[in-house]
Amino acid sequence: MPGTLPITALVYTDGEAADRALRSVCSALRDRGCRLAGLVQHNRPNPGRSRCDMELEDLASGALTGITQDRGRLARGCSLDIGQLLNAMQITRASLHLKPDLVILNKFGKTEAEGGGLRPLIAETIEAGLPLLVAVPWRNIEGWRHFTGEMAREYDLGALPADEAGLCAALGLTIRPGLPRHREPHSSLSQ
Repeated sequence: MPGTLPITALVYTDGEAADRALRSVCSALRDRGCRLAGLVQHNRPNPGRSRCDMELEDLASGALTGITQDRGRLARGCSLDIGQLLNAMQITRASLHLKPDLVILNKFGKTEAEGGGLRPLIAETIEAGLPLLVAVPWRNIEGWRHFTGEMAREYDLGALPADEAGLCAALGLTIRPGLPRHREPHSSLSQ
C-alpha cells in the first residue's frame, strides 16, 4: 500500500456487516495471490440459544478457534472466552514473521479498548511495519483513536461499496503480492 498509512480502521455499527466485509476483502486479496495473516470471525447459529457461537479463523493457517463461553441457554451479555481469544492471537502472532501483505483483525472491541484482547497483536503488527486492517465498532472509536493516535486512517463501512472490488478500491488495498516493504517499523505505540 505505497503512499498510504499502513493502519486502516473499518468503522461500523453493524457487526455482521463488518464480518462480511472483512471476509470479502480476504477473498478478493487471496484471489490476487496476496499473503494474509490475522483473524476473521465466523458466527455459527446455536439453536435454542440467544447468541451464536463465534469462531476466529487464522488467515495464514486456516485454523479455527472457538471463542464463545457456554454460559447456558438463557445467558445474555458477553460470552467471549478471553483465554480462547488469546490462543487465537498466539496462532496469528506466529505468522507475522512471514511478512504478510496485509494483517486483518476482526475487531477492536471492548476488551481491546480496555487494554486487553488483541491489543498486543495490533501493537506488534504496527511496530513491525506491516499493513493492518481492523474493524472498529463506533462505540469503541475513542479508545481506538487514543491507542493509535494519528497513525490510522478511518473509513465508515456504511459509506463504502459492498462488492469486493469496490470495497478493496475504496480502502486503498492495491496490494500486489510480494512487493518489498519500504517503510520503517513504528515504535511509538504503547500497549
